Amino acid sequence: MTARDPALPHCTWARNDALMRDYHDTEWGVPQHYDRLLWEMLMLEGFQAGLSWITVLRKHAAFREAFCGFDPHQVAAFTEHDVQRLLGNPGIIRARAKIEATITGARIYCQMAAQGESFSDFCWHFTNGQVLEGDRVTQIASTPLSAQISAALKKRGFKFVGPTIVYAWIQAVGIVNDHSAECFCRRRQDAGY
Repeated sequence: MTARDPALPHCTWARNDALMRDYHDTEWGVPQHYDRLLWEMLMLEGFQAGLSWITVLRKHAAFREAFCGFDPHQVAAFTEHDVQRLLGNPGIIRARAKIEATITGARIYCQMAAQGESFSDFCWHFTNGQVLEGDRVTQIASTPLSAQISAALKKRGFKFVGPTIVYAWIQAVGIVNDHSAECFCRRRQDAGY
């Protein structure tokens, strides 16, 4: 049996949809250290606010196209014309506040980079570079860690980064390992690969 095999034990949320299962098996919870991908996932989690993740996942390719491959330097240069273009794009979630938050987030990312600050280092310093073990027994929406990271992101000017969104994000990028105990990905991470 290999990854993406529906016969493998999965987290409950990934069992009944092939797209969710593929995302779960290949991306969700895998420790991510690449600055741009950490930022991209944070922006996508912001778009998810008030919606289900599958909605964002199904639109991911359209989001990547609309936001120049989530190149923060290109997105930071977006103008009102780009906002209007994005508001007219049926392939993405067309919420002005979320679009503007992504552009602002790109500008903050670029300011950090210009000052020599790695977004990955910023993200991982909250756990001293270590993956934390999540509860994985109860469904929780936020933690003291997600509240701390949320406050730090808000202080820098990021939007749509409340503790619940941040918790979903740190799960997605592997800062917290929240795969269920029976999930093959949990066992894979315990084995160190």
